[in-house]
Amino acid sequence: MQKKQIAIIGATGFTGSELVRILRHHPAVDIAAITSESRAGEPFSQVHPFFEGIVDAELIPVADLDTRQIDLVFLALPHGVSMRYVEQFQEANFPIIDLSGDFRLSSPAVYDQWYKKAHSYPTGFERSAYGIPELYPEAIRQSRLIANPGCYPTSVLLGVAPLLNAGLIKPRPIIADCKSGVTGAGVKSKPVNHFSTVNDNFKAYGLKGHRHTIEIQEQLQQFSGRPVTVQFTPHLLPVDRGILSTIYLQPEQETLRDEDLKAVYRQFYSNAPFIRLRETPPASKQVRGTNYCDIFATYDRRTGNLIVITAIDNLVKGAAGQAVQNMNLHFNWDQQLGLEQIPLCP
Repeated sequence: MQKKQIAIIGATGFTGSELVRILRHHPAVDIAAITSESRAGEPFSQVHPFFEGIVDAELIPVADLDTRQIDLVFLALPHGVSMRYVEQFQEANFPIIDLSGDFRLSSPAVYDQWYKKAHSYPTGFERSAYGIPELYPEAIRQSRLIANPGCYPTSVLLGVAPLLNAGLIKPRPIIADCKSGVTGAGVKSKPVNHFSTVNDNFKAYGLKGHRHTIEIQEQLQQFSGRPVTVQFTPHLLPVDRGILSTIYLQPEQETLRDEDLKAVYRQFYSNAPFIRLRETPPASKQVRGTNYCDIFATYDRRTGNLIVITAIDNLVKGAAGQAVQNMNLHFNWDQQLGLEQIPLCP
């Protein structure tokens, strides 16, 4: 097999370095270029010292990228920046997997409302596919622009979509209580992720207006064809990586059994190698460093609520790993290629 030549644009952040870590061991690709505008000319391992002697490639500006030699581009850039490169490469002969939020929503108007900025490339929405392989495999195979989902939405959608699809739960309200490690806030230093702020601390943030709320809600509506209302509250944990989501749902009927839930998940995810159905509530450390999503579901007869708990690594299944899974799917490769990591525990 001739290896595909891959470029990573914006590799100085957490998701960019995670892409390099995964792709370095992928048997079907070579990392042809890694770009950075702010650190151009420096070795990648100088920016991320844990790559010393492993990936020492020089970072280059995007202007120096020879796109004629590239088979696929990952954009590991902040929202508001990715859209410029998607527009710049719209006529290029390679697919793009965008890890920002620039093309995840349904329209430029919705983006403007939730991201508080005008979208500069609105026609990109028409050609993008939302990149959860377990939900939209065919669209991912066919699209030249794949919008990699957000980390919180990934953890919620994978837990809720099978039940909503089967008609087992009411579409409103869907209450998602989610906790994430500090890397979800990005690599740039700011008061919210200073050690003195995060250590021995635990807090909620982004109530009522977090942009992942609308991403979750739109995708559940699109997937099920039903109007959905999502109440999403994120929390910041004093850990480096991982997301644990506890989701409260109302069943359509009170005769629901745990066996019914398990049967729905087993059937829905019968061809999903990264979904693990658990007999007990999962923990974030059980998926650390991997592309797995662990799911547990149970019905509480006393309260009449259904409880779903999911665990993912926010940098892998919530970002870089899912992006590589999307690449595998797009090229009609085994979805697990390059993603066979065993969880790092303890």
